[in-house]
Amino acid sequence: MDRLNHYRQIIQQILEDYSRHRSDDQIESQALFDEKRDHYQVVNLGWENEQRVYGSVLHLDIKNNKIWLQYNGTEIDIAQTLVDLGVPKSDIVLGFQAPYRRQYTDYAVS
Repeated sequence: MDRLNHYRQIIQQILEDYSRHRSDDQIESQALFDEKRDHYQVVNLGWENEQRVYGSVLHLDIKNNKIWLQYNGTEIDIAQTLVDLGVPKSDIVLGFQAPYRRQYTDYAVS
């Protein structure tokens, strides 16, 4: 399997596992995959205490053969999870970090 397909498979596994364990009677977590454009998200939606809940809690993209962590609103260290699953740190970009700060991380700059 080529590297990009392997990355897609890993991302989808992580997001499906998270959404499966997060959903309950009131809040549904949906894993959304756009393989054509390489956008991957988990969105929470539903009602809690008569308030509408809707929003992205995880957003990853694949750009220029690297996994970009665009948003992580969870307690999970997604970057470390990717590393644990075999993705080298040089192929992970912390997109939620300002570009000038990425050089101070152990991950890719862009």
